[in-house]
Parts: sequence; C-alpha cells; structure tokens
Amino acid sequence: MIAEAANVPEWEIAVRLLVASVIGGSLGLQREHHGQPAGLRTHMLLSLGAALFAVVSVAGFDGFIVDDRSATNVVVDPGRIASYVAAGVGFIGGGTILKREREGEVKGLTTAASLWVAAAIGVACGLGLWIAPLVAAAIALISLAVLHPLSKRIGDQ
Repeated sequence: MIAEAANVPEWEIAVRLLVASVIGGSLGLQREHHGQPAGLRTHMLLSLGAALFAVVSVAGFDGFIVDDRSATNVVVDPGRIASYVAAGVGFIGGGTILKREREGEVKGLTTAASLWVAAAIGVACGLGLWIAPLVAAAIALISLAVLHPLSKRIGDQ
C-alpha cells in the first residue's frame, strides 16, 4: 500500500494540494464572514500545509520504501507525520482561544475546532482521499452555519 502510494504523479500531488486548499478555504470563508480571527487565508494555508505534510509522509520516502521490510533497518510510519500535524494545529488553534475574565466566557473554541477540521481535511486530501474530506467539510459547514443560529435560538428560550 505505502509503496504504491509513493509513486504518485506530480500532477496528482498538485491536484491534492489544490483541493485541500479550496476545501479548507471554504471553512475559512465562513469564519471570516462572521468576523472570526482565523479566516479564509489561515484555513486555506493550514489545510494546504497539512496536505503537503501528508503527501511528503507517503510519497517523500520513495527511496526508503521496499516491499520486503526485513531488507532494511528503515522503519517508515506515515501516520506519525499526520499525528504531528494534529498536535501542531492544536498549538495554532490555541492562539484563537480567548478567555474574558469579566464576562467569564471563552471565545474562539469553534474557530480552533474549525482549524483542526481543516487540517484533517488537508491530511485526507494529501493522502488521496476525496469523499471523506468533502463530507467532513459539508458537515463542518452545516455545523458552523446552521447549528450556530439554532443554538442561539435554543439558548435564548
């Protein structure tokens, strides 16, 4: 599986990066429309970077990957890079979270979560998955656009 994925043509890698950027950007556009600190460019760049890390984690080790694992001392675990992307995004997302002492409320959690989703979408696109990131983006956009007004309405009653 990994050896096959390492032979991805450059044009397909470019498409994966482009799709990740567009899907991530759609989440950012929604956040920017609502005046949140992380908008279109942030989500787009985050998704692009996550996709690139995913591509590199699989296709970047072409010279090291062999079908017979016992023939080499090199252990390749592409999942490790994706896990580090998730950790790094947690750090970036933390920068969007603010606690207001006077009002006793926390702001930016939804934006931080949307950044995390954008990174996951980027990783999925980078690995060549197409349906999962589209479904995730649709669910995220519904969550951001539809559920927010609904939760406000429920909270006001």
